[in-house]
Amino acid sequence: MSKLPDFEGLAMFAKVAEEGSFAAAATAMGVSVATVSRAVTRLEARLGGRLFNRTSRRLALTDYGHTLAERAARIYAEAEETEDFARETSSRPRGLVKLAAPLSFGARWVAPLLPEFFRTYPDISVELHLTDAHADLIGEGFDAALRIAILEDSSLVARLIAPVRRFVVASPAYLSRCGRPQHPRDLGTHQCLTYANRSRRDVWRFTHESGEECAVTPTGALRGTSVEALLPTVLAGLAITELPEFVATQYFPGNQLEPILTDWRLPEGGLYFVTPTARARPAKVSALADFFIAKLTTAEWRAA
Repeated sequence: MSKLPDFEGLAMFAKVAEEGSFAAAATAMGVSVATVSRAVTRLEARLGGRLFNRTSRRLALTDYGHTLAERAARIYAEAEETEDFARETSSRPRGLVKLAAPLSFGARWVAPLLPEFFRTYPDISVELHLTDAHADLIGEGFDAALRIAILEDSSLVARLIAPVRRFVVASPAYLSRCGRPQHPRDLGTHQCLTYANRSRRDVWRFTHESGEECAVTPTGALRGTSVEALLPTVLAGLAITELPEFVATQYFPGNQLEPILTDWRLPEGGLYFVTPTARARPAKVSALADFFIAKLTTAEWRAA
């Protein structure tokens, strides 16, 4: 015998006791009379006692059935309440969303949007993890993530919000002092800052408008784990670096930084809203996804 209680049998027994007949209970639950009858018979065999006295014209609880009917009805009612609560929770945006986002992008573009989100969805709270580490959504219990990447095949469900370009940049002071590279190969004679959280040796892979390709291994005095670690040295006019579009474009209008090698492009990634699965996605996660997609698809950081 299974150690799991026969919840179906108890529920159907409770409904028959309430309705006073197998047919009425079957109608109320949307099942056949035979299904109800089998469930009650199975429950009686499991419990070792008769629950109803049956005749062709009359159905009545036995003394044993009376002792169990109230408890079975309570179990049935609590199960209905649990399902009602679950349906309401899954269909109405409310509850906690655990969200991961890249450090620099999250600080610049995600966190500033949250006040408006909370005003729109006051019943949703967000646990925001800003990290450049690759979060394991399933293993670490995340509901969703914003990712900037050239997304590989994955068991996750990803929705593209916007493409994200990358720019090689330098300050006007650096270019005035050291010269402007005309070809990616020229970067070999320049100070180029790279990211320590990538592979051991960072490689910049360029594609020209004509289709020509060129791979460069940049070298410089500094490697950092984030954009924030590299920017001060680049803004001070001491080096070149590669920046994502959402950072670089903030420094173009004031001429603090200039894009170089503009007829060459680095591989283009994308900003994605990623979830473990699209099936039965809670309303709170859908609300967050729709909000960020609406706000970030045509965001100010997109380069002309």
